[in-house]
Amino acid sequence: MRAPSRLSYGRIPNLVELKDLIATQLESFNFFKSDGLRELFDEINPITDYTGKNFELKFLDYEFGQPKFSVEECRNRDMTYAAPLRIRTRLTIKETGEIKESEVYMGDFAMMTDEGTFIVNGTERVVVSQLVRSPGVYFTAAEDPNTGRKLFGAKLIPNRGAWLEIETSAKDLLTVKIDRKRKVPVTVLLKALELPQLKGTENDREAQKRALLEMFGDVDNNPEHHYMESTLDKDTTNKVEDALLELYRRVRPGDPPSVDNARNLLQSLFFNPRRFDLGRVGRYKVDKRLGRDEEDILERVRQRELRILEKGDFIAFLRKLIELNNAPREKQIPDDIDHLGNRRVRAVGELLQNQFRMGLIRMERIIKERMTISDPHTVTSASLINARPVVAAIKEFFGSSQLSQFMDQHNPLSELTHKRRLSALGPGGLSRERAG
Repeated sequence: MRAPSRLSYGRIPNLVELKDLIATQLESFNFFKSDGLRELFDEINPITDYTGKNFELKFLDYEFGQPKFSVEECRNRDMTYAAPLRIRTRLTIKETGEIKESEVYMGDFAMMTDEGTFIVNGTERVVVSQLVRSPGVYFTAAEDPNTGRKLFGAKLIPNRGAWLEIETSAKDLLTVKIDRKRKVPVTVLLKALELPQLKGTENDREAQKRALLEMFGDVDNNPEHHYMESTLDKDTTNKVEDALLELYRRVRPGDPPSVDNARNLLQSLFFNPRRFDLGRVGRYKVDKRLGRDEEDILERVRQRELRILEKGDFIAFLRKLIELNNAPREKQIPDDIDHLGNRRVRAVGELLQNQFRMGLIRMERIIKERMTISDPHTVTSASLINARPVVAAIKEFFGSSQLSQFMDQHNPLSELTHKRRLSALGPGGLSRERAG
């Protein structure tokens, strides 16, 4: 459908070309259709059964068809302006090596009109952009009431996944909290990560201590405050296995701990792209704050595999934290978490992508369950895929999200301002109960 052209009957020519004031909405939705969905299917590919020996399902490509009804018809007939989504899939039956490729209908999904709105059940709706805290690492400071010392803390906020918080106590103890669970000395986490710098010291407490002190020796050099030494004194673990079990007890209290479970938990918390994602913005902000080279930062942001954490990132966070604790008072400048430079806008495309991801995760679970009971001779992609969770997730977003609103139609200016509005509410933002 072609966008309506604008006619001018004025006698004075326009000296400045008027920009498209709703371009943000349109460009963001186009990103969702072209790149956002592809990113999601890349995240979920391939889906295998629980054993990993019988079936493998891959989403290859997708396309949106043409909407059945025009915008005007949908308004008049109380319908949703939507287009069908079809996905090309490849199902591999591992036992026989047979490959079946087919196209699967995923359902009808609401499309954005040329005016930047959605027609849902005949009513025009606007998805308001969300102002959220940008993913990245933030260094904050609290003043010790007894000594007046600035004690720094670090907070890692990912785009999706577990938060990591490091705190400094008045007794120079560095502790870490994972996903707001109980504190643990930061050296326990460093041992559990099985850093290459600690290789060969796994069962020797004294050798571990020497290696850790050497690792931070150039920044932890204040004669009055020995951060790593104070933390190691409080650390009761002797071996890597002890550190893994201690970390597991703090993060999963009540579950019976085992070394394998602890290792898998740590892997899934920070090194599994399905569970943890810094996002492009988060990786850029982390590298920028840690003072990495500008050219390297831009190169690293493009690499999808670096959107999870690296083991070196944990060391870099701690080095920066100790550096700030030891800096002269005039250089101890914490990050302002409310500064607009530390906020970002989630437009409609990203909001829909997050909602679509939730639906895909539910759909993946159903596919895995169906794979366990399917006959290899008769199974098809269509018999495994149930798209209802995805369709339901998108419908739920348009129907009940705080960011999906009836369009303000008092006059053309109120329509325009509504489409350009920002909100701090919604998933990942403030809640009405906690605001103010």
